[in-house]
Amino acid sequence: MQEIVIREAQSEDAEKVIIFTKQIGGESENLSYGSEGLAMSPEQEMYFLNSMKEDAHSVFFTAWQGSELVGTANLSGLSRRMGHRAELGIAVAKAEWGKGIGSSLMNVIIEYARKNGIEIISLEVRADNTRAIHLYKKFDFKSIGIMPAFFKIGSEYIDFQLMYLDLR
Repeated sequence: MQEIVIREAQSEDAEKVIIFTKQIGGESENLSYGSEGLAMSPEQEMYFLNSMKEDAHSVFFTAWQGSELVGTANLSGLSRRMGHRAELGIAVAKAEWGKGIGSSLMNVIIEYARKNGIEIISLEVRADNTRAIHLYKKFDFKSIGIMPAFFKIGSEYIDFQLMYLDLR
């Protein structure tokens, strides 16, 4: 296996990020979108990636195996009275599950949070996504409850677990 390189996303990564979101959206039903991806143009994605770089409480990391994008992780900082918090999003290509990429991305994200004054990281995860929940618990995320019917895929309602990591 080629070495995985994790780095902050650059605006020139926009097209690969768009392709990646379509790929991972079609590989599982754990994300808020399917194979259509996030329906962003390359210009919109470039703007998004640049705006993440401008906000010290937000970041978008990419994991690369050679020239192939195999994972992403981002923190979206909140504002005003919630400025000490950020929401986490993480995704790894299904072919790479179980190879440590998620853990590597989590290490980089948590280090970034500590260095940039983010005190609490929160996330929502499908309550039946045991792989992801195991990863989050490995990094000391705590469950704070279940949100019933968080997703609706077709006629099926899916509960989500709400989790957080307190870095104070």
